[in-house]
Amino acid sequence: MTYQEKNREALKEELDRLLSIYHKSRAKGLSLDLSRGKPNGEQLSLTDGLLDLPLLSEGARSRDGIDCRNYGAFDGLSEMKELLGEIYGIDPARIFVGGNSSLQLMYDALARAMLFGVPGGEPWVLEPGRKWICVVPGYDRHFRVTEEFGFELLSVPMTPDGPDMDTVERLAADPAVKGIWCVPKYSNPTGNTYTETTVRRLVAMKTAAPDFRIFWDNAYAVHDATEQGDTLADIFALAKEYGTEDRVLYFGSTSKISFPGGGVAMVAASERNLADIRARVGVETIGYDKINQLRHVRYFRDGKNVREHMKKLGKCVREKFDIALTELSALDGCGIASYTNPRGGYFISLDVLPGTAKRVYALCRDAGVILTPAGATYPYGKDPEDKNLRLAPTYPTSDDLRAATKILVLAVKIAALEKLLASEA
Repeated sequence: MTYQEKNREALKEELDRLLSIYHKSRAKGLSLDLSRGKPNGEQLSLTDGLLDLPLLSEGARSRDGIDCRNYGAFDGLSEMKELLGEIYGIDPARIFVGGNSSLQLMYDALARAMLFGVPGGEPWVLEPGRKWICVVPGYDRHFRVTEEFGFELLSVPMTPDGPDMDTVERLAADPAVKGIWCVPKYSNPTGNTYTETTVRRLVAMKTAAPDFRIFWDNAYAVHDATEQGDTLADIFALAKEYGTEDRVLYFGSTSKISFPGGGVAMVAASERNLADIRARVGVETIGYDKINQLRHVRYFRDGKNVREHMKKLGKCVREKFDIALTELSALDGCGIASYTNPRGGYFISLDVLPGTAKRVYALCRDAGVILTPAGATYPYGKDPEDKNLRLAPTYPTSDDLRAATKILVLAVKIAALEKLLASEA
């Protein structure tokens, strides 16, 4: 029987039983963290060879003869572009290599658009009613960037195929709508991958704003956690069919391939957009860290080696997913929750009984389990149904993950029982 099918007496009896278990868990004084998508020490150790690389044994010059200890190669080493091109399936000629953070490149791209506009357009700061499309549930840091620049954030629901494109196309008919955030493969937090039909509709759709931009954050391009990972359509190839290549700004980094905060980031774009990026960024910096680029190229060598490395990382992630999903299965049949089972990426999305996510978060926090705050996966931190929670199972040890997810399950059940009993009062 689902909880909704039980009578009040049975619900009260179940709540008392679960509260007894919860208080015993709370008394243990645990300190467990499921809040951020970080690799753990085991995963990081798989790339320790990058730090041990005797870089100067092969000389500090790039293939093109550039001394990587000095200025030069402003937009990235040729061999780094080729490696990133293999990783993402992109023509290296499209790639501008940045520093260690793709999020910083996204922020900078928006800042430039605000101050100077995009090629052929006016500065966005001159448009006070500007709006931005946010796929929900989605990535909180994306939302905060556009919120900081004064955009009105418009929520579009995620479907198994990607964003609800009927809604996206309707919103894009408003000239004030300037762009959309997309995490197209193993989307944060649902783990969904956009279908080719969805990608095609994004580049083919009519937009009232001629300077509309798709911020394509393919953060989990090679982060498969199963043997048969998802396949993502080539957005540049599709955009070329419709003459909309300028619409796409494609971001990525090696942050969860090598080291978070110590990787190499890139933006890929049309030649027109690249010319604008080079001109504007050339005022901001003389160049990024070429020594780190050279280190990555010499360690990974080529895309094949990256894929072999990612198989090892994927195995670690799958093990953590399996632990979390096994514990979450205790919610099956209760009628109070649903959760995703992604084939890659870093997150599991949990939907609890509407109106209880904040209570679940508080119960977990008080028992020593830290989650991403309820509401974080929606613009302005406000989930209209108060039901979604993002789980990041990769960082804790297996034992800690098991313990934390058990408490989470308890909290979901307790919050649901409390709400159901209150509604019957």
